[in-house]
Amino acid sequence: MKIFVINPGSTSTKLALYENDKPVWVGGAHHPLEDLAQYTHIIEQLPYRKQFVRDMLAKAGIPVQFDAVIARGGLLKPTPSGVYAINEQMIHDLTYAEMEHACNLGALIAVELAEECNCPSFIADPEVADEFMPESRFTGIPDIERKSIFHALNSKAVSRKYAASIGKEYEDLNIIVVHLGGGISVGAHRKGEVIDVNNALDGDGPFSTERAGTIPAGQLVDLCFSGQYSKLQIKKMLNGRGGLSAHLGMNDMITIAAKAEAGEEPFKSVVDAMFYTIAREVGARYVALRGKVDAIIVTGGIAHSEYCMKVFLPWIDYLAPIVMMPGEDEMGSLAYNAWCAMKGERKLKVYHPN
Repeated sequence: MKIFVINPGSTSTKLALYENDKPVWVGGAHHPLEDLAQYTHIIEQLPYRKQFVRDMLAKAGIPVQFDAVIARGGLLKPTPSGVYAINEQMIHDLTYAEMEHACNLGALIAVELAEECNCPSFIADPEVADEFMPESRFTGIPDIERKSIFHALNSKAVSRKYAASIGKEYEDLNIIVVHLGGGISVGAHRKGEVIDVNNALDGDGPFSTERAGTIPAGQLVDLCFSGQYSKLQIKKMLNGRGGLSAHLGMNDMITIAAKAEAGEEPFKSVVDAMFYTIAREVGARYVALRGKVDAIIVTGGIAHSEYCMKVFLPWIDYLAPIVMMPGEDEMGSLAYNAWCAMKGERKLKVYHPN
């Protein structure tokens, strides 16, 4: 069974062809910043990204003949996790999405290729997978509700993988998953549902390489009305130019960690502070699970850094067993979800938000 996988990121597009759950070709590339700079909005990149995918397939000599096409889910309206067939409502909501990210383009590319070769098209575990318990939604302002936006695909995948490794079902466990990447999410998984997680995109939780995380509200309001910044500039402070980028003028975690390990300031102090904010978020999820936690899984690219883990893990290792699953395998997770759906092992869900 040939399964084609599409994963658009902010500055790259990853592609892969799988035979069942085994990769037979991996492609993709980072896009030159000057190419992307010509587009004001993400949706304007769609023709460019479509052509990139077709060019990569042509260069590899791969015909558009697949049994299924699956893409990374986009910033849809809140919906439970699972495998979804791409439908008209999804296409509309991604085309006119309130929140912009390149992942919104994946399903739009996938459905076109799938129609060409007359095969089904899917997404799985989109970033907006919403399984919040009621208490998690409230804030102190009725017009502002907390949103579930996190690394759902990888968080669910590593949780299922861990459960299988100990001979249990994901739905039988309570797990805290800490995803350490360009964005950082800390989720409480209770019996197969993520009942609380920070909005890892724009303004909730720890700060990260490019994102500001939770900011004191009063000071943020003062900044907004200071007359010094536009709305777009403030948004960029929260997502894109916040976090380590704002403090240190760079977002390369390998370089930052090396400087911090050497004791160079302000790198060491800022990195220490970032991991404290992440640990503080883990503590909040521990409370959400009422202290009944089977494991804390640490995943994402930053989890590869021995130095960063030396800084981070002592804050949390007394709470529950730590399971290290560094990196991420979004492509493999997507292909596996499509394969299981095609075999009938995962029930297809219908995207129809309230």
